[in-house]
Amino acid sequence: MSVTAEPAARRESPDVAPAFTDTEKAIINRLQYGLPLTPSPYRDVAEELGISEQTLLDTLKALLANRTLTRFGPMFHAGEMGGGLTLAAMRIPEQDFDRVTEQVNSFAEVAHNYRREHELNMWFVLATETPEGIAETIGRIEALTGYPVYNMPKEQEFHVNLHFEV
Repeated sequence: MSVTAEPAARRESPDVAPAFTDTEKAIINRLQYGLPLTPSPYRDVAEELGISEQTLLDTLKALLANRTLTRFGPMFHAGEMGGGLTLAAMRIPEQDFDRVTEQVNSFAEVAHNYRREHELNMWFVLATETPEGIAETIGRIEALTGYPVYNMPKEQEFHVNLHFEV
């Protein structure tokens, strides 16, 4: 695939999907499948895409800086590593939703925070270094936000292998 480097797209409003450049699309789509376990993974992916390693890194940094991507990093299975992992939900009134989202997202243990059209309208994943860290983190979130957190630990795991093509 041959792509060219272009400036990162910006959102016009929260309700409008971003217009991605060919480079951004190629990078986002490719990186959803992980990095190769090689001495130079970014260089190897850049070569696959027909761009320079610096273009890949600059584009990735720009997508993170403009919040098109909110996170880029490894996904570890905390439970298998001796840590704690759970799905959590909260019931947040509309007038407090943005504030509470910012507060919840400030915790390093929080990932994948989603808004849902449901009575429990905020859902997120907690990953902690120890299983006991889940209850401690939930307590800290409740103390900061003033709202209860509903802990929904996994009973069975399914691997969906979900990717979002842009």
